[in-house]
Amino acid sequence: MPQIFETIAIWAVPVLFAITLHEAAHGWVASMLGDQTARRMGRITMNPLRHIDPFGTVILPLMMLFTFGIAFGAAKPVPVDPRNFKQPQLDMALVALAGPASNFVMACFWAAMITLSLYVVQDKQIAVLMFKLGQAGVAVNVLLMSLNLLPIPPLDGGKVVAGIMPPAMAASFSKLERYGIIILVVLIALELTTSMRIFSTMIFMLVKPFMIILETIFRFQGIYF
Repeated sequence: MPQIFETIAIWAVPVLFAITLHEAAHGWVASMLGDQTARRMGRITMNPLRHIDPFGTVILPLMMLFTFGIAFGAAKPVPVDPRNFKQPQLDMALVALAGPASNFVMACFWAAMITLSLYVVQDKQIAVLMFKLGQAGVAVNVLLMSLNLLPIPPLDGGKVVAGIMPPAMAASFSKLERYGIIILVVLIALELTTSMRIFSTMIFMLVKPFMIILETIFRFQGIYF
């Protein structure tokens, strides 16, 4: 198999699982808290076809993989109606947090696969495949989790921050949502075109604690993702 097709195949599996479970987790927590909108629309499912967005799930990951050597993507946002919650502000924060939390769980799963490939699996070809899948899975999920935890509306982190603010402050902060994507694009553009490292510094500050936790849990000695 040509190298490029092998690379796409290895990254496709973790990316699809990462974005599918991320969105399904939002819908599941919303359902537990009283909003059945996502359930009625069939979005609480592990079927990636229910969550795929042509650009975010297919085009964006390929662009990222060919440009930066790492792939991550996005899915169609799960619909949530906060009017169905008993505590709309707090419950929305919990729904938002569910997505990144699912990515951390998946990162642990892929990290466990790396451990199995190194110390348990005897077949060399299978072990190499598992190791590569594990590396991609950890990278995708840690990156997706960290990016979503940035405190910028409409990212999950912005909604979590709004959920713990006093109501009046949260209302003002949430108004930034219409500019959130612009802010994100500007930060990335500054990262790529100038010496300003605001975006990468924020991502690093979010990634580092989770990588320390993963290394502690699985005691990875000298293994780099």
